[in-house]
Amino acid sequence: MRLLLIASAVGLSQQLGAVPASTARVQRSRSAAPRAVEAHRGALRSRLVGIGSAAPDTVVTNEQLSSVVETSDDWISQRTGIRQRHLLAPGEGLSTLAARAAQKALESSGVDAASVELVVLATSSPDDLFGDAAHVAREVGATGAVAFDLTAACSGFLFGVTTASQFLHTGAYKTALVIGADALSRWVDWSDRNTCVLFGDGAGAVVLQAAVDGEGEEGVLGFALHSNGAGRPDLCLGYAGAERPLASVASVTTGTYAPISMVGKEVYKFATSRVPEVDWLLLHQANIRIMETVAKKLKIPMSKVINNLDEYGNTSAGSIPLALDAAVRAGKVKKGDVIAMAGFGAGLSWGSAVVRWG
Repeated sequence: MRLLLIASAVGLSQQLGAVPASTARVQRSRSAAPRAVEAHRGALRSRLVGIGSAAPDTVVTNEQLSSVVETSDDWISQRTGIRQRHLLAPGEGLSTLAARAAQKALESSGVDAASVELVVLATSSPDDLFGDAAHVAREVGATGAVAFDLTAACSGFLFGVTTASQFLHTGAYKTALVIGADALSRWVDWSDRNTCVLFGDGAGAVVLQAAVDGEGEEGVLGFALHSNGAGRPDLCLGYAGAERPLASVASVTTGTYAPISMVGKEVYKFATSRVPEVDWLLLHQANIRIMETVAKKLKIPMSKVINNLDEYGNTSAGSIPLALDAAVRAGKVKKGDVIAMAGFGAGLSWGSAVVRWG
């Protein structure tokens, strides 16, 4: 099974435009310009060595949600696969959730927080609009790390892993912490049953270390990242400001953000056409119908698609690491296993990465 997964991962890497390390070396000897781009899309000398996740204690089931909006457990579960979601309560912060997930990932890896040099927090719903990453780094003890937020909505975690891996691949840093966390319950229109039933709050994190033992130790075997701004109206969370005159000098706007806006049919079509062809998948946990459609297209049994959508709903940037953490802790994913991950979401954005665990 592992050999089959590795073989499919190599095929995916080639399909994505990735280049195996041996091929990249040959290309580097032939020409200077294109080789760097191709090599960076291929194997990266970055290993995933620890994982953790966290979710709020407050759980709202579909049946409970039916008292808030006109819906039912059958209506939600049949259309989405979701049966409940975890929601942040008043007074609880996303940065606290992110720090909990990060701390568990550090404990899982056995890595001292003081040795972490880079922290990337993928989120679209921070406590502080200027960014939560530096605060989270301090909370977990990574006080010497450079930290920044990355915004790519549901694709954020994959974008974060590949971004951090570039720093490790080049030797700029040796240890990185990547966190995917979102609290979209803050921005949901709770009177709209087409969107409010989908989202939950959660966080997941991984510890990455630079590979140092020679060829074959790469943890990121191939990746591809994409975006298309033409799809922005299909899934967005836009600024909603009110005019405020500054005496007779000028006018500015003050306000907040409008609730999440989503054209569900367009997002569904987008998601089911932008994932790679592989034998094993960890998809962004958006909708069970998307997973089933993709699995059917690729002739993959659902038993090979990692899924915890029923418990958490769509946690945006938190969904892939939350699902991966559960699979690792359950013993489903073991050291050396190869996983193809695909994320897709607002922007519109989508990305794929083939990784070797451990």
